[in-house]
Amino acid sequence: MAFTTINKSTDYFNTKLYTGTSSGNQAVTGVGFQPDWIWTKNRVDAFGSNLYDAIRGTGYYLQSNNTSASQSAVASLISFDSDGFTVGTGDNVQYTSNNGVAWNWKAGTTSGITTNGATVTTPSSYSFNQTAGFSILQYTGTGVTNNKLAHGLGVKPDFIIFKKTSGDINWGIYHQSLTADYRLLFTTGAKSDDDSFMQDSEPDSVNINLGYGGLNNASGATYIAYCFADVQGYSKFGSYTGNGSTDGAFIYTGFKPALVIFKKTSGTGGWNMFDTKRDPFNVQDQILRANANNAEASDSGYSDNDFLSNGFKLRQTWGEMNGSGATYIYMAFAEAPLVGTNNVPANAR
Repeated sequence: MAFTTINKSTDYFNTKLYTGTSSGNQAVTGVGFQPDWIWTKNRVDAFGSNLYDAIRGTGYYLQSNNTSASQSAVASLISFDSDGFTVGTGDNVQYTSNNGVAWNWKAGTTSGITTNGATVTTPSSYSFNQTAGFSILQYTGTGVTNNKLAHGLGVKPDFIIFKKTSGDINWGIYHQSLTADYRLLFTTGAKSDDDSFMQDSEPDSVNINLGYGGLNNASGATYIAYCFADVQGYSKFGSYTGNGSTDGAFIYTGFKPALVIFKKTSGTGGWNMFDTKRDPFNVQDQILRANANNAEASDSGYSDNDFLSNGFKLRQTWGEMNGSGATYIYMAFAEAPLVGTNNVPANAR
């Protein structure tokens, strides 16, 4: 059985649903920790996703559905709090009379990042959590090939999201299943072979190898990177091949998923997001998309997924998630481990 040192996944990742009030300084509580990365989305209206992190600070956000630089909004996120966060009056966080969702991750260590003789760039500011396999890095690009950036995880990252914050350019995304030879964007596009991205060189336990391209290493530009590593029983970043059947593939994660993000890599398809707070009963069919500002959609029969005690199973033939012979990646975070160090097993819903 899959044991994990994380007995309570919600100490490090939690999904929070909330409704805006437009009153200003609204505290959203119940997250269970002080989040360092907050990803919010309006579920009802066509507003983009807003991504906040403790490194750039309150009032600054990025949007996964566009290529814009870091944007400032003083009425946006007011504070990162011990049990959640506080939002202002901005339309991008209040969602007045509408339902909002916030996905929250904990990092927290802001000094003592490990470097070695190969390190070229140490982040100017950072926050990392080796227990949860998550780090946030802010750094300045050099424009020079093989710029090695320290990441703080202590193990090889499996999933990295890069964004230039000082100017407009697309997001650059690494996933270990594709190798460093390929990159993805927060678009519907398939994987692309791009040696300017990570110079076809895998990250290691200390450094990420940056190429010479604008997605993550333009000279003098400022970037943010969100880095993740597999943690047994808590997070998993893998791939699968679709079979085009309602009796689709079963993907073992070693935990009951709380959030799963899917992306087709062998062809076009959106970044489809499912979680157990918006859709608490099997099968999951409430889609939000990282690459689009669409409201939440129920696509029963096209996007049905079973979230099980040890993974998930596809129950549809939709080409964006289960096309016959197509290749997909996924990013999954746990609701509960299969078996923690407290020897308590998770149960299917």
